[in-house]
Amino acid sequence: MEDLCEDLADLCVESRVTAPGDAYRRPSRQNFMDRFTTDMRRPGFAMVIAEMDRVMGRAFGFPVPGDGSWWVGFDGTLPRSIDQLTLSGRAFAFGNIFVRSHPQDRDLALRSQERLLTEHQASLGATLVDQADRVTLAALRSRGWPDIGVFRRPAGPTTFRVLVLPVGERTAARLEDLVTMPGGGGPGGP
Repeated sequence: MEDLCEDLADLCVESRVTAPGDAYRRPSRQNFMDRFTTDMRRPGFAMVIAEMDRVMGRAFGFPVPGDGSWWVGFDGTLPRSIDQLTLSGRAFAFGNIFVRSHPQDRDLALRSQERLLTEHQASLGATLVDQADRVTLAALRSRGWPDIGVFRRPAGPTTFRVLVLPVGERTAARLEDLVTMPGGGGPGGP
């Protein structure tokens, strides 16, 4: 597993090079390793790795706890459909998705995401992206991930955007159905 972690950290660093002049600075290799180690310990953790002659991509995450604890820090009102999918255990949080660009497989990231969602019988994928990371936000939005709001961790200075990926026919959480619920915003209401 240690060799795999090193390969994944390499992929993280290579796939997240910051463009010259971009004010956003990607998390360090050590930051990735710390976060990955934490996520690996979460119940239901799963990962998809795509390989050719080397690791080409990977996506990992875990089921969103039905108690709604993952959403603590969401600023505003959580859409009702997302609240319901969380309570029913049909939401999956992506910790990270990294893919090396490859001309023969431009849909590798999407296929990796879909595989994890299918294996967990999830109807909704969710991820947090640093709001300063314009490249990642643009890429996910262009691939059908709607942005539903802001998320702030109580102990951290970073503000995140919350993006979700409704899954095809298995979910009622289509874009037009992302209805906000009154109250405190967390699963089950205030």
